[in-house]
Amino acid sequence: MKASFEKYLLEFKRPSGTSRGVLKKKSTYFITIDKGKNKAIGEAALFRGLSADDVPEYETKLQEVCDHIEKYQDNFHEELRDFPSIVFGLEQAFLKLKNASGYCFENSFTEGSKGIPMNGLIWMGDQNFMHDQIEAKLADGYSCLKLKIGAIDFEKEMDLLSELRKRFTTDKLEIRVDANGAFLPHEALAKLARLAALDLHSIEQPIRAGQVSEMAELCKETPLAIALDEELIGVQSIVSKRNLLARISPQYIILKPALVGGFLACDGWIKLAEEMNIGWWITSALESNLGLEAIAEYTASKNTNMYQGLGTGQLFTNNLTSKLEIRDAKLWMSQS
Repeated sequence: MKASFEKYLLEFKRPSGTSRGVLKKKSTYFITIDKGKNKAIGEAALFRGLSADDVPEYETKLQEVCDHIEKYQDNFHEELRDFPSIVFGLEQAFLKLKNASGYCFENSFTEGSKGIPMNGLIWMGDQNFMHDQIEAKLADGYSCLKLKIGAIDFEKEMDLLSELRKRFTTDKLEIRVDANGAFLPHEALAKLARLAALDLHSIEQPIRAGQVSEMAELCKETPLAIALDEELIGVQSIVSKRNLLARISPQYIILKPALVGGFLACDGWIKLAEEMNIGWWITSALESNLGLEAIAEYTASKNTNMYQGLGTGQLFTNNLTSKLEIRDAKLWMSQS
């Protein structure tokens, strides 16, 4: 068995805004494993500035893993716990080697008979840009929209959301928002009350991750369902995961396989969440189409009817070719 990796720079068609800044490019890594006559590729989707394993020695560790791939094949989940994006990449490659189909997970989605319902993502920008995105997603048939908020004036964001809710009742359009930790703890509850008045579904990460006591209090008092996102990054052991969920008691958690340590780690989060009556859904994190396909296959294996936060592969000018396609606001695996 042999392994190697290649760095790849994804370029955005248009700079994409979040409360953490504007993204123009994103680097990622492809891990290739050769085993006899078989070869498989997985994506170690490092997210600079967000991944727990965004460390100076990242490429050194990746090279060491490739140099000793046979050593890691049976225990990489545990041995590489501190490198969740590498675990994510290795999982994909080993699952593909294991399955004759070449898919990570085989199900009705990979067979092309079932699509995954998705939220339409509205990126941050000025009011006109966000408005244009909303209109485009509505025209494409999306019945769930997720707006990234927190970077422009809150009143302008409220105007956009108010206009949207006036046009569509909750049975016609589900609205989610993602603050990416933009609110300050002392102002968050008042802002959540105003957002809740618009009958929103939920808000992701209203305050910055790491403020556990403040988030716990907010989840206790909130009039709007709160979903933890960045709060889960870097929490690796089952004990730590259980303690975090028990202390904060969020209404939802959002799972990004590349950031939380792959599919097995997601399984752990889901089991705990369901035991505690916490809802969940799965979201991509600007992977290339290679990683996105694997996440979609995994998501489909969970047989959930909730809207998922999967990307569409259309953000980048130089993405890899893919069988993924969007029809009727659902993600499908093309059979052609």
